[in-house]
Amino acid sequence: MQINGAVALVTGANRGLGRHFTQQLLERGATKVYATARRPELIDIPGAEPLRLDITDPSSIAAAAEIATDVTLLINNAGVSTNAKLVTGDLDKIRLELDTHFWGTLGMIRAFAPRLGGGAILNVLSALSWFNIDGAGAYGVAKAAAWNLTNGVRLELAAQKTLVTGLHLGAADTDMMAGYQGPKADPAVIVRAALDGVEQNLIEVVADEWSATVKASLAADPSKFYTLG
Repeated sequence: MQINGAVALVTGANRGLGRHFTQQLLERGATKVYATARRPELIDIPGAEPLRLDITDPSSIAAAAEIATDVTLLINNAGVSTNAKLVTGDLDKIRLELDTHFWGTLGMIRAFAPRLGGGAILNVLSALSWFNIDGAGAYGVAKAAAWNLTNGVRLELAAQKTLVTGLHLGAADTDMMAGYQGPKADPAVIVRAALDGVEQNLIEVVADEWSATVKASLAADPSKFYTLG
């Protein structure tokens, strides 16, 4: 997959990782980048083509697919973090997490996959695809579902030679993580690693040490990872 000359679509392009994806795709020579958001008027990246899109709304996905018929690289980046707990949290917030990270991502893939051919899909996942923390239960569940969605879609699209890449990262210095006080990765570095991975035909990009540590822990006794009191 060569980004130079590609036509890309980025979901959630108005801020955070999505904004960096849009900028770096243009810098790498993408012919066109559809920068999508629920409020496309917020997108001010020179050279990008703003497009209205709400991935939780099937009719919005269909409308975007009718416009962006030339996409060769789909980047499913749009996300939400509600901090909803699973046992006591607001069920509507839990559903929103799944509607966004699972159903929204699947809806985008179903709409655009038939035209991708030898192109690529990049799904922005998380270190939380592989573990969970108290206070982010819904997010962890949704990202875990999106991870296995990525694996399943990869198998189904192999025959049409569409690359499906999963990006895993810990905390990045974006608006979504503004309240987090721990170390945060530079989002530009994360995006660069992700796009390098796509060009190298990697099916998985583990973009930071946090994600690598979590992935390595999966082979060990989970009681060493989780402390229950």
